[in-house]
Amino acid sequence: MTTSSFPINWVRQSFPALNSGDNFIFFDNGAGAQIPQVALDAVNHHLVFRNVQRGGRYRHSQEVDASILRARQSVATFLNAREPAEVAFGMNATSFIRVVSLALAEILGERKEIIVSDLDHEANIATWLALQSKGVEIRWWKMREDGTLHVDDLEPLLSSRTRLVACAVASNALGTIVDVKGVARMAHAAGAEVFLDAVHYAPHGPVDVQDWDCDYLVCSGYKIFAPHMGFLWGKRELLEALPTFREDFIPDEVPTKIEVGTFVYENVAGMDAALGYLQELGSTLLINSQSASSRDRLVAAMTAIREYETTLSAEILRSLAELDGVTVYGVKEKSQLHRRVPTICFTVKGISSAHVATHCARNGIGVRDGNMYSPRLLRRMNIPTETGVIRASLVHYNTVEEVIRFAEILRQMIQG
Repeated sequence: MTTSSFPINWVRQSFPALNSGDNFIFFDNGAGAQIPQVALDAVNHHLVFRNVQRGGRYRHSQEVDASILRARQSVATFLNAREPAEVAFGMNATSFIRVVSLALAEILGERKEIIVSDLDHEANIATWLALQSKGVEIRWWKMREDGTLHVDDLEPLLSSRTRLVACAVASNALGTIVDVKGVARMAHAAGAEVFLDAVHYAPHGPVDVQDWDCDYLVCSGYKIFAPHMGFLWGKRELLEALPTFREDFIPDEVPTKIEVGTFVYENVAGMDAALGYLQELGSTLLINSQSASSRDRLVAAMTAIREYETTLSAEILRSLAELDGVTVYGVKEKSQLHRRVPTICFTVKGISSAHVATHCARNGIGVRDGNMYSPRLLRRMNIPTETGVIRASLVHYNTVEEVIRFAEILRQMIQG
């Protein structure tokens, strides 16, 4: 597929926020993406026609049950899970990391070591560090100076005492992609399990929990063009073994044993619709889309997104390299773009990150400044967490033209 063949006009027409008339440029997608019209319609339809509790004998309640089942199947297909029961819905990824961490702390046995990385979002670090009070020992898998985690550095950390390796699929700050298949292969050889934070990667490429052979994975729907919600996937036998909190009337079965309390049904319906949008995108790219499975369409969409976004990464890195005083962190080489997503972390010499973000905002561009919820990573790069960095995080509805506009706004600011 070439860039010109990616249906960017159709994509942008699918998102109401991109067609409001203000020409605002959303480069803060790592904090939450926009949603397509079909997801908005699904949320609205739920609230108008089936805003009731599930489990009732009347039609509206039964429609909620059916909606949740559809969404569970859609997410399972998106992840290539073995079965929908391996998917649990809830508030967000962080709360699910906490649920799993507390449960694992009760069944550690002799394996009391957990490996975390300094590349990760703090949610996938602090939740595991909190278990130190329960006897857990933390080992650190450290990023190299090139801004990536190397699997070779993981091997010496593994032992017969390792229970779990927790890491991101892609860094929410640097955009670096981790070799998670290599992580799983190495961890399993040592008898350990793998917990993946896929929040930042999921909007950017195909997810395949069976191919990756991970044991647990969390994600946030609002990063994948859905409303605010989260989901957890785990191998069924491992989820069944987790000692989780539940009320007495809740069966000790997956996925209900993981879903504490009532989650936001309308947002789950929106998640289902967002994945429907991605399937429709895939259909536009396949020659024989009528005979393609839902999984085929999703893979086609995410593969095309991955390829298209590589052009965005190349353009924004090229543009920033031409600006005086800009330092980009992480993977920068054009030959290495397959190792990153279009999330660019940078600073501007002599200008505070807050000022850069404010200047962009005043000129109709949304970027983020601060520590990106990764203060350990910033300290590792010798960047004060108080001032932080600027992050431009792009997705498949962004364009090269937007990148050019962004670079011009930065150039005007730098030149005064």
